[in-house]
Amino acid sequence: MHVVVCIKQVPNTTEVKINPETNTLIRDGVESIINPFDENALEAALVLKDKTGCKVTVLTMGPPQAEAALREALSRGVDDVVLLCDRAFAGSDTWATSYAIAQAIRNLEKADLILFGKQAIDGDTAQVGPGVAEMLDLPVITYVRKLEVEGDKVKVERVFEDGYERMEVPMPAVITVLKEMNVPRMASLKGRMRAKKAEIKMLTAAAINADPEKVGLKGSPTRVVKIFSPPAKMGGMKIEGGEPQEMADVLVSKLRERKII
Repeated sequence: MHVVVCIKQVPNTTEVKINPETNTLIRDGVESIINPFDENALEAALVLKDKTGCKVTVLTMGPPQAEAALREALSRGVDDVVLLCDRAFAGSDTWATSYAIAQAIRNLEKADLILFGKQAIDGDTAQVGPGVAEMLDLPVITYVRKLEVEGDKVKVERVFEDGYERMEVPMPAVITVLKEMNVPRMASLKGRMRAKKAEIKMLTAAAINADPEKVGLKGSPTRVVKIFSPPAKMGGMKIEGGEPQEMADVLVSKLRERKII
């Protein structure tokens, strides 16, 4: 069995800057980490490897500095890593990113299971996992907290706001996982030494036969027209003292004065 885990390197800070011309994040000079939700997807794959001996490949799309995230994955015990890196990918929205990742997966050894974290902490869209599934024409189950492989099927528990449901899906399939699924392991010293010496495989847009019109800003239908911080809250009124009924009467009176009620 071959498990592919798609991870993303994200800024490890809220002090990020926006390029005023492209309205995209400026990542240069900002400390980056593996997206926390993706760490749970990575751990889920490693647990399957411990149980079944499956092969685990980790894939990420990003600038050359994203090698650091892949080396961290190697240090934890994955078998192979791939960096999808090309200036042609710059500015990709979730649609273009999903297309590029799907193309890259098509160029790997056939994947039986593709894992994502539920969402990235920088974009918070939760769209790339389902987007890749759609482009690969594979079934997808999102928000999974428990996963087991039995034969050629995956059995999961999918979480809702008011409960969960048990589902079963044939492989190959795409799964997005929650933090509740597990606690990510730490890298071993032996793993870190191996990761330090490893050669990172890099794929360009040409290597995955990507259509130039479907990646980067050209291939991104999303348009960020304006980015701004919301104005600080001003004014307001504090009602205090007196009996609850008296305070309620004052509140109702003020609301009526402002024609809110």
